Formats: sequence, C-alpha cells, structure tokens
Amino acid sequence: GRAPIVLAVVVAAAVAGVAIAGPAQWMREIRARWSDQDRAVPAPLSRSQAPRRASVAPRTPSTAGSTVAQGDIPMNLTYVDTARTSYTRFRTWVDNAVNGSPGYAYEARDSALMYRITRDVKYCNHAVTMVEQQVAQAEAAIAAGQRPVVASDSYLDVGPMIADVAMTYDTCVSRITASQRQRWSAYAEQAIWNVWNYQNARWGSVNHPWSGWSVDNPGNNYHYSFIEATMSWALASRNPVWLSLLKTDKLPKLEAYYRAMPTGGSLEGTGYGTAQMRLFELYRMWKDATGIDLANANTHATNTIKWWVHGTVPTRDRFAPLGDQSRNSVPELYDYHRRLILEARHMTNDATSQRIASWWLNGISIQQMGQGANFRYDMLQPGNNGVAPAELHYHGSSTGHLFARSGWDTAAMWMSYVTGKYAESHAHQDQGAFTLFAGDWLAVTENIWSRSGIQQGTEVHNMLRFERSNTAAAQCGSPANDRIVHQCASTTSTMTVTPGAGGALTVNSTLTPAYRGNPALSAWTRRLDFATRKLTVRDNFTLAAGTTAFFQLQVPVQPTVSGNTITAGRLRVRVLEPAGATIALRNWTTVDASEFTKGWRIDIGGGTTTYLVELSEAI
Repeated sequence: GRAPIVLAVVVAAAVAGVAIAGPAQWMREIRARWSDQDRAVPAPLSRSQAPRRASVAPRTPSTAGSTVAQGDIPMNLTYVDTARTSYTRFRTWVDNAVNGSPGYAYEARDSALMYRITRDVKYCNHAVTMVEQQVAQAEAAIAAGQRPVVASDSYLDVGPMIADVAMTYDTCVSRITASQRQRWSAYAEQAIWNVWNYQNARWGSVNHPWSGWSVDNPGNNYHYSFIEATMSWALASRNPVWLSLLKTDKLPKLEAYYRAMPTGGSLEGTGYGTAQMRLFELYRMWKDATGIDLANANTHATNTIKWWVHGTVPTRDRFAPLGDQSRNSVPELYDYHRRLILEARHMTNDATSQRIASWWLNGISIQQMGQGANFRYDMLQPGNNGVAPAELHYHGSSTGHLFARSGWDTAAMWMSYVTGKYAESHAHQDQGAFTLFAGDWLAVTENIWSRSGIQQGTEVHNMLRFERSNTAAAQCGSPANDRIVHQCASTTSTMTVTPGAGGALTVNSTLTPAYRGNPALSAWTRRLDFATRKLTVRDNFTLAAGTTAFFQLQVPVQPTVSGNTITAGRLRVRVLEPAGATIALRNWTTVDASEFTKGWRIDIGGGTTTYLVELSEAI
C-alpha cells in the first residue's frame, strides 16, 4: 500500500465528501473575515451549502468585468469571447488532450477551465485523471523514500503543479471521490508546508530539507511559484493556516516590494523578468476570489506596461537584452512577453496604459501564442484603438534601466542603458552598459550570441573594462585571480536623465559604487548624449597604479579600422579622445567557439583619465 504523507500542519478545513460554498457566499465570507476589524485567524468556511453555479456572461459592454463565471472559487471569465479565434484555438488544444493527444506541457487546469466555460463533464473527468496521476506518482516516490517531482529544482514547479490540483479539486468536486480529496489534500498540504519550512521539509517519514532559495525574495521568479501554490490551494481548501499566511505575511511583503518599484520592470532583467506574467496572474486570481486588488495597490504593474513597450526595439520583434537570457540567447519576442502585457493590461485601472498596451499587442511580431500551453492566456483581450506612448524615452529608475528612441516608427534609432541597483542573481555586471539599434543591432552585448545566454561579465558588454596588474588582490565575485575588475552585487549606481527637444536626452551616471571600493579604481562617471540618431559617450575615471581602462564595444559583424574611425556593418564609431588611441579587434568565436556563435569586440585603449566616442549610422 501507499505510505501516508506526514503532515506537519493542522489542516483546519474539512476535506472529504462534502459540498463547497457557492462563489457569492465565499466572497462575502472571505471579505468579512479579512476586514480591518477582524484580525483573528479565519475559521473554516461552511461546506454545507450546495454549489451555486453562475453562467459565463457574454462579453458585452453591459456585462464585461461585472459577472463572476461559474465555479466555487470565483473566477471572472467575462473576458472569454467564444467568437474569437483565441477561444477556438484553446478549445481545440483541450479537446486534443481529452481525446488522448495532449500537447507539450499540457496542464490539468486547462481541462478544468474548459469545464467552467462549457459545463461539459468530459473536461472534469480528464482533469481528475491527470491530477490523480500526479498524486499517485508522488505517493509512489514518497513510499520509496524519495522526493516527488513537485520538489525538483528547489520547488520551482510547485506553483503550476499544485495549481492543477487546486483548480481541479475545487472545480470538479462532484467527480472526485472522498478518498481522492483526502489524498490530494495531504499531498498539497505537505508540498506547501515544505516550501515555507524548508529546513524541516519531509516527505513521508524521510527528512528532505532544501535550500529555501528565494522563499523571502518577492522579486525572484521562484517566489511567484511558491505564492501560486499557496494561494491556489488556500482558496480551494479554505485552510485558514494558508489564508492567514498570505494575508498577514506573504502578500503584504509582496505588495511592499513592488510598491518600492513604482516604475515597473524587474531587477532580474528581460529574461527571467518575464516571469512577472505569473505575478500578474496571481493578482488576477486574488482579485477574482477576494475582491482585493493587489495590481492597483501600487504603480508597478501599470508601469511595467510602459517599461516593456519602451524596452522593445522599433521593429517590435526584439527587446533590450538585460540580464540572463537562458531560454533564447537572442532576445526575440515570444509568447511570454505577449502574456505579460495581456495580464498587465487586464489588471491595470489606468486607461492610458491600457491603450499603450493595446498598441503594442496589436503591433508586435507575436500576434497570437505559438505554444499550446499558452493558449489560455490569449483569451485575455488585447483591446483596440491603441496608441503609442507620448514620450520617446522611459527611465525605469526602480530597476536602473533607461530606454530612448528617435521616434515610434519602425525605422527609429533606439538605445538602452543600465545604471542602478545590481541585486539579483540573473542580473549582469553591466552597470554603465548601453545597447544601440537601428533596423538591427548596431552595438549589443555579446551574450546574445552565446549558446548559454548567461555570460554575465563586464567583458561582454558595451562599457569600460578595467584590468588590474595585481590579480592576487581579493575582490568580489569569481573567478578568483581574475585580471578583470569585477562589479559587485548588492550595490547601487546612479544616473540622472535630462530630456531635450525632439527626443534628445543627456544622461549623467556615477558607476563607482558598482566596484564597492575596489582599490583598482577610485572613480568612473559616464555621460551619454543621444540626439539626431547619434550617441556620444564620455567617460571620466581615476585609476590606481597598474590598472588599465578599455572602452569596449560588442558588434555583430567584423569591423574595419581607418584611422580613428571604425565601421562595423551599419555602425560607424569615431574615437574623439584620447588622441592616438589604440584600436584592437577580437573575434569571439576564437575565444570560445563552443560558446560564442558570432560577434566581435572592439577594444579602444590609451585613455588614462577619459574617453570620448561617437556612435552613428554608417552612410
């Protein structure tokens, strides 16, 4: 027989063989329990009342956003338009799975969601079969003294896996046996307890502690998974332990973190930062179920729309390559980016931001989701009558990212720049680095031409590279004994942005803090002037004896040099200071052909206190 899962928390809610309160009562009760006047841990909700089902409201001006769709946990599905292609694609995706041909990464909650929309029991039957398989496999692993799959990779997938259990447990109550409800509950409870009690985590009778990576970091993509598991199961089970944990601890910390990031975006960059699509879905789940609007409690979600719209290159098919890009080294727009903005547009109350999101969604290269696992998110409405932002630049001071362009036409010149807080593990040593684009990449981090997408060092970015003679001196980061002077995590550099006429702007930045007192240098400031499709960069720095500074540029194609002018494809570079600067070229494929697929680095040397370099388009 199966070994029982040892629970280390008291499951206060009833679990088996009883009905669930209807959505209206559930919402009234949870709101009442969470009033400011009632700070006690909420008691279990009554399950004596038979479920009350609400029909899916048609998307019309009179009903959109006002009717709660059927289900026990309230879920507002008024955005679902069964006449749209996105719905047809989603239903076909689900029907294929039900008929025995599930697509890659198919999830049980797709079937449960289709049941909520159609009330066809075949979808619940399929969801129940899938969840039962997940739980049975976990029980078998536990009986063998092993961790179940849900614990893999530091519980990275605990969110979607437990959400499958929760959505099916709640939606398909009439198709689940009393034994299944009890077993599923035990499994979900233990998984969530293990997340938050990582040092004492256990499965069955075996201790399985883990690292606890990011349980206390609301800005990390893992944390969204932990919250998703806890929230989805808390709402499905009505367990007051988890509801209280969310209300009094996890969600206040989450809201406070993003309140401190009012300009939107992610400190993880544009690779792992797309995981905020999951954060915004959590906002949607919580608002639908409780009426509490976390998305509009601060400006982060709303301004993330502007952050991404400005962070997309003028051709609207790529984006600023900030931080690790492990899914695809080349920063091409994908389903995840579409989902992120669909979720943000759906949640924001700001009409202007909604129109900006619509302009972007209807103009990017990804006009519909490419992967079936993302089809359900395409049912969110992209809207019509979109408009481009009025401004030509956006300073995301919360994340330390600046985006600017010469216009909103596809032929515009665009740039991004990094100066700010260096905090997350997926961020790079790129404080003071810029990217330049006009029709295609003119100067861009070599990381996008790497196979791994996780080249984080200063040597692959468009910035100054400092090299020291005393390689034995201790410094932050690795590798030890490195000649290159490292930038240090948990530091904050600063920049000021002064707009001019016609989209021109001047940036003054202080990068010294990024080196955290490294004696190899005592000062570095960088000024950027962006105007008339030209970027001028001035660096001033103070070096210790034995330290050398190089102005480096990463370009996609082999450059040619003529005097103080360098041409690389459509990029022209003029070295204005110092006089007599040295220019050297490095082919990245000769550095490591197994890692770098293309790309060259231009090393400009000879500056002892300053560099002045102008970048423009080659005629």
